[in-house]
Amino acid sequence: MAAARLLLAALGAALGLFASAGKMKIVEEPNTFGLNNPFLPQTNRLQPKMSPSAISGPAHLFRLAGKCFSFVESTYKYEFCPFHNVTQHEQTFRWNAYSGILGIWHEWEIANNTFVGMWMREGDSCETKSRQTKVHLVCGKSNKLAYVSEPTTCVYSLTFETPLVCHPHSLLVYPTLTEALQRKWDEAEQLLYDELITDQGYKKLLKEIFEEAGLLKATEEKEVEKQNKKISLEFETVEKCSKEYKQLSEEMKKLRDLLSQHGIAYKGNSAENTSVEHISYKPGTAVATVRNGSKDDEHLHGDTGTWNDAV
Repeated sequence: MAAARLLLAALGAALGLFASAGKMKIVEEPNTFGLNNPFLPQTNRLQPKMSPSAISGPAHLFRLAGKCFSFVESTYKYEFCPFHNVTQHEQTFRWNAYSGILGIWHEWEIANNTFVGMWMREGDSCETKSRQTKVHLVCGKSNKLAYVSEPTTCVYSLTFETPLVCHPHSLLVYPTLTEALQRKWDEAEQLLYDELITDQGYKKLLKEIFEEAGLLKATEEKEVEKQNKKISLEFETVEKCSKEYKQLSEEMKKLRDLLSQHGIAYKGNSAENTSVEHISYKPGTAVATVRNGSKDDEHLHGDTGTWNDAV
């Protein structure tokens, strides 16, 4: 009987422990110590520094946007998402396994009227700079990421095969431009041919054309320069300067004739030798009869009319 009581007591104690154990919280989350932990959700691990640039370049490549292509080498998996970004994921269970961004779509590299590569910049920090990647597009039977290397520290090189670039003219720059920008390019070619600009000036004009087309991304300093250029009057060639001067002279002549018609005095050189006109408004005094009496006619600057309510 005593043995039975001891057995029941032991069983009750065991059941009590089991009940209390059932109330314990089981931790299912892995240790998240360390940066870019592979167990964290991707949205938490990959934090881009900037948004991708707008899609640009050959229109037939736009169909690649929204797709991603993977390449596995050793313990690393690389993903190239055209017009978006390039990422790298270390496929190990180390506590500090790297998973991050190697570059965000930025601009094209252009040489000899050809798109020679896609630059993905402003990736994860790497010491004092940011990781960046150049993507080479080569002819292939299918769309695939074929090769990845790191020529210099934190600067990567990707080779992407695609049948979309197999045609010899598939990566030409000129056909992708608007008619207006094509005319600008033609004018630059003519200026270079006529030796009115240097090779350096020619390359500068082309760079401005590519930036306007969205193929190259202008720096912040360049954007400020563009705004200042809109305000200031600049002449790139002697021919353009002469044309603008002729138009300005014709407008000044019209203004002088208009002032003379209304008896407004002005000072200046002759029409043929005018460089700067000094116009002095000296309206004559006229008396106009108005409803409430007489009033001297007063002209505002640029107002050549008279009182219309005279009776």
